[in-house]
Amino acid sequence: MTVDDTIVFIVDDDEALREALGELLEANGVRSVLFQSAGDYIGADKPDLPACLLLDIELPDINGLDLQRQIARDDHPPIVFITGHGDIPSSVRAIKHGAVDFLTKPFSDTALLAAINAAIAQDRETRAKRAELTLLKQRYHELSPRERDVLPLVVSGLLNKQAAAELGISEVTLQIHRRNVMQKMAASSLADLVRIAERLEIPIQHSRRMGGI
Repeated sequence: MTVDDTIVFIVDDDEALREALGELLEANGVRSVLFQSAGDYIGADKPDLPACLLLDIELPDINGLDLQRQIARDDHPPIVFITGHGDIPSSVRAIKHGAVDFLTKPFSDTALLAAINAAIAQDRETRAKRAELTLLKQRYHELSPRERDVLPLVVSGLLNKQAAAELGISEVTLQIHRRNVMQKMAASSLADLVRIAERLEIPIQHSRRMGGI
């Protein structure tokens, strides 16, 4: 991790601990931003970087677990909980809802840095997948209407003649559309195209007339 390409958001109402955590991260080459409440964190502008949310359980305005649930539907950084009042039900709830770790104060620097590293690595992977999906959606929208008709039939496993019959076009025309789909979607093989269709959640359409072909 470096200061330029990652960030850790620290939300804790203990000013001394916030400052100590910030200094620890800075000493390890990690940029951090400190907040004393959940409201301050939610209302702040945040840089678009791989990140970790280091979150206390007991906050002055909202419980950290409640904040986790509140932001669950948003694109938020992976959470590492820190608390001086840990209990098994809270830790189970936190991990069940996606927290990377649940650390009870006092925790070691090693344990904290390992948890933060894991959270940022997870966020990098999530961001990469999200970027890939955005690119696939852009490619899909560049397909012609007929190519969008062809794609689900091709990935369903139909032969060219079966897919052509389903659409009422010639097999040669089907092959042209299929080739265009492969090129525009940057699919290296049929298996790759199937994977892409799954990522885009395109329903697979089986021919209603297969039995008669």
